[in-house]
Amino acid sequence: MNITARNRMRLLVPAALAALAVGGTTAAASVPSATPAAHSVTAQHHRGTVKQTEAMLDAWLRLWNGDYTQAPGIISPRFTVHAALLDGGDGSGIRGADGLVAWISQTRAAFPDLRFSLQIDPLAAGDRASVRWTATGTYAGGFPGAKAQPGTTVTFTGTDTLRMKNGRFVEYWLNSDTLQLLTQLQAL
Repeated sequence: MNITARNRMRLLVPAALAALAVGGTTAAASVPSATPAAHSVTAQHHRGTVKQTEAMLDAWLRLWNGDYTQAPGIISPRFTVHAALLDGGDGSGIRGADGLVAWISQTRAAFPDLRFSLQIDPLAAGDRASVRWTATGTYAGGFPGAKAQPGTTVTFTGTDTLRMKNGRFVEYWLNSDTLQLLTQLQAL
Protein backbone atom coordinates (compact mmCIF):
# COMPACT_ATOMS: atom_id res chain seq x y z
CA MET A 1 0.00 0.00 0.00
CA ASN A 2 1.42 3.35 -1.00
CA ILE A 3 0.59 5.90 1.66
CA THR A 4 1.48 8.76 -0.66
CA ALA A 5 -0.90 7.63 -3.39
CA ARG A 6 -3.83 6.50 -1.27
CA ASN A 7 -3.68 8.58 1.86
CA ARG A 8 -2.91 12.24 2.29
CA MET A 9 -1.32 13.39 5.48
CA ARG A 10 -3.31 15.65 7.76
CA LEU A 11 -0.82 17.89 9.45
CA LEU A 12 -1.77 19.40 12.74
CA VAL A 13 0.09 22.68 12.53
CA PRO A 14 0.13 25.14 15.42
CA ALA A 15 -2.11 28.11 14.73
CA ALA A 16 0.77 30.57 14.50
CA LEU A 17 2.61 28.51 11.88
CA ALA A 18 -0.61 27.94 9.95
CA ALA A 19 -1.31 31.67 9.94
CA LEU A 20 2.20 32.39 8.66
CA ALA A 21 2.00 29.71 5.99
CA VAL A 22 -1.21 31.09 4.51
CA GLY A 23 -0.53 34.76 5.26
CA GLY A 24 -3.42 35.17 7.71
CA THR A 25 -3.50 36.64 11.18
CA THR A 26 -6.71 35.22 12.64
CA ALA A 27 -5.33 32.88 15.29
CA ALA A 28 -1.96 34.56 15.60
CA ALA A 29 -2.62 38.29 15.69
CA SER A 30 0.49 38.87 17.79
CA VAL A 31 2.76 37.09 15.28
CA PRO A 32 4.55 39.58 13.04
CA SER A 33 3.52 39.55 9.40
CA ALA A 34 5.94 37.56 7.25
CA THR A 35 7.15 38.58 3.82
CA PRO A 36 5.92 36.74 0.71
CA ALA A 37 9.36 35.11 0.41
CA ALA A 38 9.03 33.80 3.96
CA HIS A 39 5.60 32.37 3.12
CA SER A 40 7.11 30.53 0.15
CA VAL A 41 9.98 29.13 2.21
CA THR A 42 7.60 28.04 4.98
CA ALA A 43 5.25 26.38 2.47
CA GLN A 44 8.14 24.60 0.70
CA HIS A 45 9.53 23.32 4.01
CA HIS A 46 6.04 22.18 5.01
CA ARG A 47 5.57 20.28 1.72
CA GLY A 48 9.04 18.72 2.04
CA THR A 49 8.32 17.59 5.59
CA VAL A 50 4.98 16.09 4.57
CA LYS A 51 6.55 14.14 1.70
CA GLN A 52 9.37 12.88 3.92
CA THR A 53 6.91 11.78 6.61
CA GLU A 54 4.70 10.05 4.03
CA ALA A 55 7.71 8.20 2.59
CA MET A 56 8.83 7.11 6.05
CA LEU A 57 5.35 5.85 6.97
CA ASP A 58 5.09 4.00 3.66
CA ALA A 59 8.43 2.29 4.41
CA TRP A 60 7.21 1.56 7.98
CA LEU A 61 4.16 -0.26 6.62
CA ARG A 62 6.28 -2.21 4.12
CA LEU A 63 8.65 -3.18 6.96
CA TRP A 64 5.79 -4.63 9.03
CA ASN A 65 4.53 -6.42 5.92
CA GLY A 66 7.83 -8.32 5.75
CA ASP A 67 10.16 -6.08 3.70
CA TYR A 68 13.03 -5.99 6.21
CA THR A 69 15.26 -4.07 3.78
CA GLN A 70 13.33 -0.94 4.84
CA ALA A 71 14.68 -0.99 8.41
CA PRO A 72 18.19 0.47 8.00
CA GLY A 73 16.91 3.50 6.11
CA ILE A 74 14.15 4.48 8.53
CA ILE A 75 15.15 3.14 11.96
CA SER A 76 17.65 5.02 14.12
CA PRO A 77 20.34 3.06 15.99
CA ARG A 78 18.79 4.66 19.13
CA PHE A 79 15.31 3.40 18.26
CA THR A 80 13.28 2.37 21.34
CA VAL A 81 9.90 0.69 21.78
CA HIS A 82 7.18 1.36 24.35
CA ALA A 83 4.62 -1.46 24.33
CA ALA A 84 2.86 -3.93 26.57
CA LEU A 85 4.21 -7.15 25.08
CA LEU A 86 2.48 -10.52 25.31
CA ASP A 87 5.40 -11.93 27.29
CA GLY A 88 4.87 -9.27 29.96
CA GLY A 89 7.75 -7.06 28.81
CA ASP A 90 7.54 -3.35 28.13
CA GLY A 91 9.43 -3.32 24.83
CA SER A 92 12.53 -1.66 26.29
CA GLY A 93 14.70 -4.58 25.18
CA ILE A 94 13.90 -3.93 21.52
CA ARG A 95 16.58 -1.54 20.23
CA GLY A 96 17.63 -0.31 16.80
CA ALA A 97 16.83 -1.73 13.38
CA ASP A 98 18.11 -5.23 14.21
CA GLY A 99 16.02 -5.47 17.37
CA LEU A 100 12.90 -4.30 15.56
CA VAL A 101 13.41 -6.70 12.65
CA ALA A 102 13.91 -9.58 15.12
CA TRP A 103 10.66 -8.69 16.88
CA ILE A 104 8.73 -8.38 13.60
CA SER A 105 10.20 -11.71 12.40
CA GLN A 106 9.12 -13.40 15.63
CA THR A 107 5.59 -12.05 15.19
CA ARG A 108 5.47 -13.10 11.56
CA ALA A 109 6.68 -16.64 12.40
CA ALA A 110 3.26 -17.37 13.92
CA PHE A 111 1.45 -15.55 11.07
CA PRO A 112 3.65 -15.82 7.93
CA ASP A 113 1.16 -14.04 5.65
CA LEU A 114 0.37 -11.26 8.15
CA ARG A 115 -0.71 -8.15 6.25
CA PHE A 116 -1.00 -4.67 7.75
CA SER A 117 -3.22 -2.04 6.12
CA LEU A 118 -4.19 1.44 7.21
CA GLN A 119 -7.72 2.08 8.50
CA ILE A 120 -7.57 5.87 8.24
CA ASP A 121 -5.21 8.54 6.98
CA PRO A 122 -2.10 8.99 9.12
CA LEU A 123 -1.83 12.00 11.40
CA ALA A 124 1.37 13.98 11.89
CA ALA A 125 2.35 16.88 14.10
CA GLY A 126 5.89 18.16 14.26
CA ASP A 127 8.22 15.24 14.86
CA ARG A 128 5.47 12.69 15.58
CA ALA A 129 3.18 10.61 13.38
CA SER A 130 0.41 8.17 14.18
CA VAL A 131 -1.18 5.43 12.07
CA ARG A 132 -4.23 3.26 12.77
CA TRP A 133 -3.96 -0.19 11.22
CA THR A 134 -5.66 -3.55 10.78
CA ALA A 135 -3.62 -6.74 10.60
CA THR A 136 -4.94 -9.96 9.05
CA GLY A 137 -3.12 -13.25 8.77
CA THR A 138 -3.30 -17.00 8.96
CA TYR A 139 -2.18 -18.69 12.16
CA ALA A 140 0.63 -21.18 11.49
CA GLY A 141 0.82 -22.61 15.00
CA GLY A 142 3.36 -22.31 17.79
CA PHE A 143 1.80 -19.46 19.75
CA PRO A 144 2.16 -20.23 23.49
CA GLY A 145 -1.18 -21.28 25.02
CA ALA A 146 -3.15 -21.03 21.77
CA LYS A 147 -5.79 -23.69 21.17
CA ALA A 148 -6.76 -22.41 17.70
CA GLN A 149 -5.97 -24.73 14.85
CA PRO A 150 -3.26 -23.78 12.36
CA GLY A 151 -5.01 -22.24 9.38
CA THR A 152 -7.23 -20.02 11.56
CA THR A 153 -7.53 -16.52 10.12
CA VAL A 154 -7.01 -13.72 12.63
CA THR A 155 -7.68 -10.00 12.40
CA PHE A 156 -6.70 -7.41 14.98
CA THR A 157 -6.16 -3.67 15.13
CA GLY A 158 -3.75 -1.19 16.62
CA THR A 159 -2.24 2.25 16.56
CA ASP A 160 1.44 3.08 16.05
CA THR A 161 2.75 6.43 17.24
CA LEU A 162 6.25 7.26 16.11
CA ARG A 163 8.75 10.03 16.85
CA MET A 164 11.13 11.06 14.09
CA LYS A 165 14.54 12.70 14.25
CA ASN A 166 16.96 13.37 11.38
CA GLY A 167 14.87 11.39 8.90
CA ARG A 168 14.54 8.23 11.00
CA PHE A 169 12.19 6.81 13.59
CA VAL A 170 13.70 7.03 17.07
CA GLU A 171 10.80 6.10 19.31
CA TYR A 172 7.71 3.93 18.94
CA TRP A 173 4.57 3.56 21.04
CA LEU A 174 2.36 0.58 20.20
CA ASN A 175 -1.23 0.13 21.27
CA SER A 176 -2.69 -3.06 19.79
CA ASP A 177 -5.81 -5.02 20.58
CA THR A 178 -4.14 -8.12 22.00
CA LEU A 179 -7.41 -9.21 23.62
CA GLN A 180 -8.93 -9.48 20.14
CA LEU A 181 -5.93 -11.52 18.94
CA LEU A 182 -5.79 -13.81 21.98
CA THR A 183 -9.53 -14.47 21.75
CA GLN A 184 -9.22 -15.57 18.13
CA LEU A 185 -6.25 -17.78 19.03
CA GLN A 186 -8.28 -19.28 21.92
CA ALA A 187 -5.40 -18.41 24.23
CA LEU A 188 -7.43 -17.01 27.13
